[in-house]
Amino acid sequence: MDVTFLGTASAYPTPSRCVSCTAIRFTNKDSVWMFDCGEGSQIQLMKSNLKPGKISKIFITHLHGDHVFGLPGLLCTVSQNNQRSEPVEIYGPLGLRNYIRVSLGYSRSELGFNFVIHEMEPIKQQLPPDTWAVDTPTEAGVHPNEQPGSVIKCDERHVWTCLSDNSCTVEAVWIKHRVPSFAFIIKERDRPGRLEVEKLKSLGVPPGPMYGRIKAGETVTLPCGKEVGPQDVLGEPQKGLVVVVGGDSSDSSELLKVAQNADLLIHEATLENACHETCVERGHSTPKMTAELAKKLNVRQLIMTHFSQRYRPLSYDIKEGEQSVRTLLLEAQEILGDSVTCAEDLMTFTLTHETLTKLCR
Repeated sequence: MDVTFLGTASAYPTPSRCVSCTAIRFTNKDSVWMFDCGEGSQIQLMKSNLKPGKISKIFITHLHGDHVFGLPGLLCTVSQNNQRSEPVEIYGPLGLRNYIRVSLGYSRSELGFNFVIHEMEPIKQQLPPDTWAVDTPTEAGVHPNEQPGSVIKCDERHVWTCLSDNSCTVEAVWIKHRVPSFAFIIKERDRPGRLEVEKLKSLGVPPGPMYGRIKAGETVTLPCGKEVGPQDVLGEPQKGLVVVVGGDSSDSSELLKVAQNADLLIHEATLENACHETCVERGHSTPKMTAELAKKLNVRQLIMTHFSQRYRPLSYDIKEGEQSVRTLLLEAQEILGDSVTCAEDLMTFTLTHETLTKLCR
């Protein structure tokens, strides 16, 4: 799979960095999943090699503006580039359905495709301790392109199951922030091992459709009456990749339940360690906090993102008096060494079972 960072900043966009938006392209599905969609995401999408019409699912970690203000515009952009028959599925916290309905409704934005919104119902621990009643607004009218969605409740483990199909599962856990915020865990299912052709030949299986049937898990019967099953001719299964994409958080320890030994953790690191108190007070993490989480999870690779705009991107020349993301990287490397890197806008990484490779921007 390819992971492209369209926006890696917190709070607001600037000429050097846009706000949160990450896209995962599944090479075996020819499909793109988007995680968060801050202001300016559609411009970044146009600068990338990704095709808007390939976006099939959108996941929103929380409803702060730097993670969601770009969503209505993005849907309109996708509408001009989407010839898909299946609806785009959108997942996020309670309130997302109303936000999309109102934004598209008042602007009279009819789309060229249908969409489904699945809302995750927060638990008491996630609700802010204030009296600003924005969690239960008056229900907006159904959009003409909207198909019925669901309300996803957590199980006894406080885990939300967003989807589960033949190729993967997507679960979510709550993470501590000033509004309900989530981290998504994408778990690919293991794939069948390679067909061992020499074994097939020795057992007398003729090349052709029987190969595909065995690969798909079926036991076939040869003309001589002998049965040959997957266990006879398939190599070791290929383990599915596990990727975690987190939203804003000052405590992501709930991930320890479901994301051990993940291949990739994408997590915020907003401010340097010296700003720990301010960072946590605002519901965010420092590089040390994020790196320690990655170590506890035993992840293969950590990519940090959601940097304060006070830190210039790694690729920029730093002028006197300016700060660089390198400060955050060095602090995380004290704990994780080379298994951590910093994201940058329009940077793409290819993740396989063996490596995480950074591609040219």
